[in-house]
Amino acid sequence: MSMSKGETRHPLALAEEALPIRWVFDPGFRAKLLDACGFTCVFCHNEGTPVTSDQVPGTPITAGPGNQSQRVSIYAEKNGVDFLADRMRPDEEFKRVITLLRDKCGLTEMHGTGGEPTLHPQLSELIALAHGAGYRNIGVTSNGENGALALPKAARAGLRKVNFSIFGTTALELAEVQAEKYGRLKLAEKKIVALQRSIEAALESDLKVSANIVVPDESHIERVRHLIERYGRRVEIRLLRSIAEPASANAIWTLLESLGATPVERVDAWNVSGGYKVTYALPDGSTVRLKQIRPVFLPETCGKCPLAPWNGGGCDEGYYGLRLYKAVGGPYMVGVCIQRMDLTMPVDEFVVSELCAEVMRRERRRA
Repeated sequence: MSMSKGETRHPLALAEEALPIRWVFDPGFRAKLLDACGFTCVFCHNEGTPVTSDQVPGTPITAGPGNQSQRVSIYAEKNGVDFLADRMRPDEEFKRVITLLRDKCGLTEMHGTGGEPTLHPQLSELIALAHGAGYRNIGVTSNGENGALALPKAARAGLRKVNFSIFGTTALELAEVQAEKYGRLKLAEKKIVALQRSIEAALESDLKVSANIVVPDESHIERVRHLIERYGRRVEIRLLRSIAEPASANAIWTLLESLGATPVERVDAWNVSGGYKVTYALPDGSTVRLKQIRPVFLPETCGKCPLAPWNGGGCDEGYYGLRLYKAVGGPYMVGVCIQRMDLTMPVDEFVVSELCAEVMRRERRRA
């Protein structure tokens, strides 16, 4: 995890760095399947796009907060985004676009995001088209809103893994990381029950199940401990830093230290940021994984970016890989940075662009 100037490295960070690195290659892209979501997480980046349902036609794009949905997109006010995200449809255009990305960029994995993918009424049809186009390692990130119904059918269509975003084991814990809307505890409790049913459905469908848990600061440590105790034996737990919260990094070290955790394995995807995962063994024999942000930078594009660290900027993610969007009233779009959505362009332009060539040159050099 990144440090501020003069910060002393935590002993667990030093122990991580002493581990041998197993390098892997990530040949996938993230597809924002839809924008709709029933949660209001205070740290949501919403894949860089504003909340579509909160926009008023004919007016400038805004990112909230204080909007009708109470959802946020933490970068959308400043990242230059000039389009809204539409729902992807399992049609010939979707098939053409993902086939083009496969052929031009060598992609073989697709990871569906949102919004909330299990709310997509045609999720299994999208997955079936991707599977038919040669994508074999297909996953989604889900908060479990509709997973009990959607995931079994999606698994039969070719879904292989699901990463659950877990925000609490009780209604009170869930409310801690949600907007005012989830002050209604009965509603929050329904969300908790839906998540539990979704996890059961995923396990029964023989999907690879993991759980992403964001730790914003030390006030959330007990909440996260409860989550690990509840789910750690059944699913792969992944701790994530909140990119919007400077206190998040130290909170994770404090949590791991309190658990008596010991780092035992490090796996790093060399071609994209965020691929740095460290497995920690716990005294009871279970494990948790810490997903780090190890920034990868594109030499030309990032080199001249005002957000780059060497330019004194506030880059939180680096190059995280390709993201696919469907613009409302427009084409499919490819982006390379949720803090620089001005770099996003139509797919057909991207695959013949210098930006695409830069991505491919970097990968060929490492290969």
